[in-house]
Amino acid sequence: MARLFTALEVPAAAGFHLSLLKGGLPGARWIDPANYHVTLRFIGDIDHRTADEVAAALDRVYRPPFELSLRGLHCFASGRVPHSLAVKVEPTDQLIELQAEHERIIQRLGLPAEGRRYIPHVTLARFKGTTSTDVARWLSEHGDFIGPRFPVDRFVLYSSRASVGGGPYLVEEAYPLAA
Repeated sequence: MARLFTALEVPAAAGFHLSLLKGGLPGARWIDPANYHVTLRFIGDIDHRTADEVAAALDRVYRPPFELSLRGLHCFASGRVPHSLAVKVEPTDQLIELQAEHERIIQRLGLPAEGRRYIPHVTLARFKGTTSTDVARWLSEHGDFIGPRFPVDRFVLYSSRASVGGGPYLVEEAYPLAA
């Protein structure tokens, strides 16, 4: 079995900028900057034959390069319990179209549709025992975060192991965007 997802890599310079946000939030497990990414489509645990089909289908994606901007912070929660902190990614038309194409490809291969609305982001931390008050205080102290803009010239198929805290992720295939 392989646990797969498609994503955009965050360049090292942008990752360094994001890593400066680390700290000051009780119960936060901060993600290593090497594991920062913008998920396009979580695929999940699939057999190796299906994984090969996914990899081959993604090879037919033809999209031009584009740029992404990081702006704002967001807390994801289950009900009233916060579970992760993220930097928002401005949803450009190119990003939304690329993500929608990945969704169509995955569904055409017979895998279930993603049940959640797509919210582009880079996860910074996952929480264990962090209160909403702690998160609200941290968010107010960091104000309206504006991160770097960076070029996107490829997307990747990542594999991961079921783990706490995110990562390590392994690039299984890289797919360049057409110039």
